[in-house]
Amino acid sequence: MKHIISALVENKPGVLAHVAGMFAARAFNIDSLVVGRTEDPKLSRMTIVVVGDDRVVEQVRKQLAKVVPVVKVQDFAGEPLVARDLMLISISAPPEKRPEILSLIEMFKGKVVDLGQKFIMVEVSGPEAKTEGFINACKPYGIKNVARTGTIAMPRAAKTEP
Repeated sequence: MKHIISALVENKPGVLAHVAGMFAARAFNIDSLVVGRTEDPKLSRMTIVVVGDDRVVEQVRKQLAKVVPVVKVQDFAGEPLVARDLMLISISAPPEKRPEILSLIEMFKGKVVDLGQKFIMVEVSGPEAKTEGFINACKPYGIKNVARTGTIAMPRAAKTEP
């Protein structure tokens, strides 16, 4: 099962290597890892997707909490959240196939970001299932390249009664 873990870390050199080293030393596999600054320039947020049972994820969470530059660790298991991936994909697109490819892009709410004589580059964002679905839908046309960010996630705002 996939688990999404968020780690708030100090924004300084070597932190990513330190955290990645912790994963490697314990033979934990990272399905995806995204790091970016937060609203506080002294902190970055790592969003880590780990595949494993609850025991493995609990060990990952505990080990992350022990790493000195890590300020806070949160496992999103069972919480309502918003999770998104971003993907750039180049699709073979001869002129006679472009109308149906453009229709497919529109159906997935993608955005054409580059256009060549023989290809179209598209930006698609959304849940991982959506980006995977777009890749599968494009396979018959020929995929030239795919670049993906990995998952980013935040818990949903708590619902309050009026």
